[in-house]
Amino acid sequence: MSAWLTIVLIIVVLVIVAAILFAVRASRRKQLQKTFGPEYDRVVADADSRTEAERELRDREKRHAELELKPLSAESKARYSVAWEEVQIQFVDAPETAVSTADELTTRLIAERGYPTGDYDDQLATLSVAHARTLEHYRDAHAISERSRTGEASTEDLRQALVHYRALFADLLGENPVRSEGAASPAAEPKVPNQQINNHDSDVAGSRPDATSR
Repeated sequence: MSAWLTIVLIIVVLVIVAAILFAVRASRRKQLQKTFGPEYDRVVADADSRTEAERELRDREKRHAELELKPLSAESKARYSVAWEEVQIQFVDAPETAVSTADELTTRLIAERGYPTGDYDDQLATLSVAHARTLEHYRDAHAISERSRTGEASTEDLRQALVHYRALFADLLGENPVRSEGAASPAAEPKVPNQQINNHDSDVAGSRPDATSR
């Protein structure tokens, strides 16, 4: 075999290996995008490189796999549904208290499902693996809840917070938290007295318009 043919074979092998590596990387990237949805773009935007971002997401998957997640019993689901209905009723007279209760109720549900609830960032990271599509709701609700503690949230902000909490709450619960035979209809949102808001439609019952238009 001539030296020239040897070089050609080496080049061919290198090209094949590179193609395989590229295909593997593309497949893993596609899987991460499917798993994390809009969270993938957020992590990539915050990281120094796409490689670093994807490493972070794979680490999240590993930590998530180590959790002992538990399905809720029918009794627990019913109990949480009733508790959520009470939060929505409470909102009419005490919106700030209702939002605080919604935060506590959501945190309790997160814990009962088996997710960590200590550090907020760790909580978001582990939730992002299986609940990425409602995670932005939780971020927005948490941000409004923080502003509410300092008196910087309007009544409409608080209503939006409850809508956002409800999105993750329903996702974790596995069903609509407001029962049709309960105190509110399935699509109900917390009501805000007319004199406190103007010209606002209730078109965000189960979805959130976000920056990426997902």
